[in-house]
Amino acid sequence: MPAPTTTTQTPDRTDAELAAARREAERAAAEAREAVATALRTVVTGDVDTSTRRRAEYSTDASNYRVVPDVVVFPRSTDEVVRALDVLRELKVPVTARGAGTSVAGNSVGTGVVLDFSKHLGAVLEVDPDAGTAVVEPGTIMSTLQKAAAPHGLRFGPDPSTQNRATLGGMIGNNACGPHAVAYGRTADNVVELDVVDGRGRRFTAGAGDPTFAAVPGLAELVRENLALIRTEFGRFGRQVSGYSLEHLLPENGSDLAKALVGTEGTLVTVLGATLRLVPTPSAPTLVVLGYPDMPAADDVPALLSHDPLAIEGLDARLVDVVRRANGDASVPPLPYGAGWLMIEVGGATQEQALERAELIVEMSSAISSEILPAGPAATAMWQIRADGAGLAGRTPAGEQAWPGWEDSAVPPERLGDYLRDLEALMGRYGVDGLPYGHFGDGCVHLRIDLPLETSGSVLRTFMLEAAELVAKYGGSLSGEHGDGRARSELLPLMYSPEAIALMEKFKALFDPEDVLNPGVVVRPRGVDDDLRRPAAQAVPSRSGVGARGLAGPTPLRGIAKKAGYAGFSFAHDHHDMTTAVHRCVGVGKCRADTSGSGGFMCPSYRATKDEKDVTRGRARVLQEAVNGTLVGGLTAPEVHESLDLCLSCKACSSDCPAGVDMAQYKSEVLYRTYKGKLRPVDHYALGWLPRWARLAGTMPRFLNRVLRVRPIAKAVLWAGGMDTRRQVPEFAEVPFRTWWRRGAATHGVPGLALGQEPGRPVSPGGRPRVVLWTDSFSDTLSPSVPQAAVRVLTAAGYDVVVPDKQACCGLTWISTGQLDGARKRLSSLLSVLGPYAVNGIPILGLEPSCTAVLRSDLLDLFPDDPRAHAVAGATRTLAELLTSPDTAPSADSGWSMPDLSDLTAVVQPHCHQHSVMGFAADEALLRSAGATIRVLAGCCGLAGNFGMQRGHYDVSVAVAENALLPALRSRGDGEAFVADGFSCRTQALQLEGVEGKALVEILAERLPTAK
Repeated sequence: MPAPTTTTQTPDRTDAELAAARREAERAAAEAREAVATALRTVVTGDVDTSTRRRAEYSTDASNYRVVPDVVVFPRSTDEVVRALDVLRELKVPVTARGAGTSVAGNSVGTGVVLDFSKHLGAVLEVDPDAGTAVVEPGTIMSTLQKAAAPHGLRFGPDPSTQNRATLGGMIGNNACGPHAVAYGRTADNVVELDVVDGRGRRFTAGAGDPTFAAVPGLAELVRENLALIRTEFGRFGRQVSGYSLEHLLPENGSDLAKALVGTEGTLVTVLGATLRLVPTPSAPTLVVLGYPDMPAADDVPALLSHDPLAIEGLDARLVDVVRRANGDASVPPLPYGAGWLMIEVGGATQEQALERAELIVEMSSAISSEILPAGPAATAMWQIRADGAGLAGRTPAGEQAWPGWEDSAVPPERLGDYLRDLEALMGRYGVDGLPYGHFGDGCVHLRIDLPLETSGSVLRTFMLEAAELVAKYGGSLSGEHGDGRARSELLPLMYSPEAIALMEKFKALFDPEDVLNPGVVVRPRGVDDDLRRPAAQAVPSRSGVGARGLAGPTPLRGIAKKAGYAGFSFAHDHHDMTTAVHRCVGVGKCRADTSGSGGFMCPSYRATKDEKDVTRGRARVLQEAVNGTLVGGLTAPEVHESLDLCLSCKACSSDCPAGVDMAQYKSEVLYRTYKGKLRPVDHYALGWLPRWARLAGTMPRFLNRVLRVRPIAKAVLWAGGMDTRRQVPEFAEVPFRTWWRRGAATHGVPGLALGQEPGRPVSPGGRPRVVLWTDSFSDTLSPSVPQAAVRVLTAAGYDVVVPDKQACCGLTWISTGQLDGARKRLSSLLSVLGPYAVNGIPILGLEPSCTAVLRSDLLDLFPDDPRAHAVAGATRTLAELLTSPDTAPSADSGWSMPDLSDLTAVVQPHCHQHSVMGFAADEALLRSAGATIRVLAGCCGLAGNFGMQRGHYDVSVAVAENALLPALRSRGDGEAFVADGFSCRTQALQLEGVEGKALVEILAERLPTAK
């Protein structure tokens, strides 16, 4: 008889013991990370980074997934890549290759080490126009290749919407396509050779024409033994991207190993270089837009393909509406009548030939309306709608967050209409919504869906399973161009037979038997609902007090925050939750692109440093980790402040980012939550309270100006205020505007004012429309010539100018330094001053763009429930808006005519906040219609209010100015003026280049008939 078993009860571990165990585990993990990094530093001269902030930046891509790496490496050469891979293979550390990090399926995140190729390995090594090929490094941005090929009349065929930041290495990894794949094929179809190193450490050149596959022992036998399986299950239609594309290994397909390695998502080899096929640039592209009653526009696609189009794209009316709401009516050209559209691009040897093709397509379609657009602004605007879809479709028409996952399914084009109807029915059963669009000519549908990821991935999982069964029913592919990644690899058995799955496992084993290259993807995959980012994030509701680490806490709201009902910003547009707001960033990565050529301003700090730390997306990732709390310790963590330090608060991302990320707002909120009730950095008092100091300076401006002209004294003041001593202190106005106005203003020769009238109130002839001239603190105390010029222009235009008796400060400098309680107090006072005018329909003229933007944006978020805030925001205008908008423009009988500006040639610097909030279109149109010859700059001036003055920011401030402002000022012709409404823009030009600028209103005032 066996002895009785005794069981010893282990008491539950105490919280202290658990905390100690966690600390010990973290210490051991940190030591292991550093050991790997130390080994890598012996073979890599590029950065090898194990910092928490860097790991947070690379913890996700453009997908739903969060996988924190141990080390991020920035190799400087392909030889360093090979040496790093040798080290990591010996240590058995997983490796994930990464380009721009725009992978939507979780293809470019992983444990172990992430190799970032985008920083140092982005060269086009050769363009051979005779052979029609190019040789590139893996980090080369696709648009960089297009620029290099363009002088030869060539281009790379595939062109995904992310082409101005996506790298060719990433495109090769995912087998990217884009709209023109209808004509030019997928990336795989345009690859000639690949320079690769596999998981065994073998470096070889993969190409076509060798049926023995000598570089990979065992591969020829594997293909020979599975010919029937490969021929029946792989390569069934053009967009069958899911799984490995083994059809390219078949002898009838040229035994092309290079093409077979495209789309393997870094699981078999690491790409070191590529030889790519180029195609001729179409000479006369013409766009046909066909209108349909609904999205079954797809039913026309098979017939349209017979006309050899260059592209066939589908758009839903709701996506177009989202574009209008996000970018304004002007962003959408007039469209043919309908609720769904096909965009068909055709080419030809001549424009006439292209137009003939376009007309033929219209005739044979079943569309209810149509329009033909030759190459030009309207066609470009249509393509821009399509390009922004990846970010804008991240919100449903109702404004809910929509997620990737089922974002690029594909079916044979002849089955697309039926598939779309069934997919819509499936979404209806789940009660979810999304905006379908995509490459209908290839049967590929892009769709982000508002699945409830805030709490768990359970609904995502069940929906994805049903959707995978649906696409398999139609003979389709889980992915049509983005790859499987973590989002779909687990679903491959629903698309492939067990034998095909086993074959893919054997294929991987030939290249990477230890599974060190991007593990968890395609073969032995992670679950669809594993490693999800959003469910792990804690809510940070704006209606709760600020707790530990800057997150939500039980502390009740007090003071002005209690009166408003919110701590900090309300985040009303994101369900009153900062966590929801920071998750607007879906990783599209447009902030990494230089969009200045098309008028974009985002992201000035990244353009200066080229570091993921300093780009909108990188900052958003750190903030997402902060609200997760397991890697970055809350919003007050040093990693958060390091990430936000070089954010200029230019607000460009709030308009240029398709997802509507507003990093300036998030930075302000973080500073508020970090320093609430605590001592702040000295520059927060010196610059954040600038209006206070400026008013005090107004009591003795001449004395202060004289003293501050003594350079040692000025430097001491700058240093004491936390500012860079290379800066100058702006001069204070000897007579502030409000003082000038109270003295009567008429004695200064203001047109339309009579001597002896009541000070501060011009004569109001019957019927003259009233306008409130709101003088912000900058215009009042630092640049009074601007509001003085405004009085002259407004009076000449027939307005009755009203300057309120009480000063109304918008609190801009309090907002930019995160002193949101102080900002609310000032805005509350402003509402009592300007509110009565606004609710009575009297327009309010803002002169300083940054302050005007506060009334149009921040005011609404700080006082979302106050009707006066909405009235003031709606009544506030820029000068150009006031003079040209139908509801506020001077009446026909006012005698007003715009001054002739035909003598004006100027460099024009729009203020970032104007670009982002109000837009610059009205100003540009006014200048051009008045005859001015102008160069409108795109990009921040670099001073950005307090940013460029703060200690530690000077070099970046200058580097940002070098992007556009300073080169433009240096290249000015004789007599060419500098026009900038922003005080900080004029200050930057004066301090860095010695150029004095003028505001638009000053330009107009100088040219009034009475001024000559």
